[in-house]
Amino acid sequence: MSRMSPTDKQQKLLLEVPSPEKLRDSNYDPLPSIWNGDDAELLDKMLNFYPRKKPKDILDATVNGGRIWRGLDWNFIGMDIDPAQNPDVVADNTDMPFDDSSFDVVVYDPPHIPNQGKDRSKDFNTRFGLTRKSPKEEGYNFSFMFPPFTREAYRVLRREGLLLCKIADYIHNHRYQWAHIELVRAAQEVGFKACDCIIKIRKGPIVDPRWRVAHHARRQHVYWLVFRKSDKCE
Repeated sequence: MSRMSPTDKQQKLLLEVPSPEKLRDSNYDPLPSIWNGDDAELLDKMLNFYPRKKPKDILDATVNGGRIWRGLDWNFIGMDIDPAQNPDVVADNTDMPFDDSSFDVVVYDPPHIPNQGKDRSKDFNTRFGLTRKSPKEEGYNFSFMFPPFTREAYRVLRREGLLLCKIADYIHNHRYQWAHIELVRAAQEVGFKACDCIIKIRKGPIVDPRWRVAHHARRQHVYWLVFRKSDKCE
């Protein structure tokens, strides 16, 4: 039986890798895993990159003021729990008023951090337009909302549908809060397949003047997590 030498194997692998010219000539436009631009541009690229076909029905389950859609040409339903934000639908994203399998994509951009510094109210109402408080029993954060939200997102998505989530870890009560891991676990428990993660660079970390000495890195990034209602990602 003949065997290939290491040089022959390397040559064979090189022949199998598409050339840069072929990639440029194709319609394939890969996304970088680290993103330095704004959310709107990244969201537009994700909506063109991940779906099996162009999505027709899109739900933003935490639309607030719609900042991440500015300048984009996608049709979507914006839902928010606060009527003052003038969303298309006023509703709680843990109890959505939609039929099963209604959407191709659900977008989720929840509050990322508890109140910090001089803000002692432990309340997201003013800052995020929410009508629900972050209770002491849950560490003054909203990660306890992930399981009921992911159940609803799974229900309203069609088969092969996408859940696109913007989420950030943070330091609170002198401990690192692994919000993105909690979200991944919640999504997987209801049946989502975790398919991708993009690190989005922030313009600057959150810094409290009281943190003169803090033994942790400043959070200078958030995550965009990609989940699919499927048994596989590809």
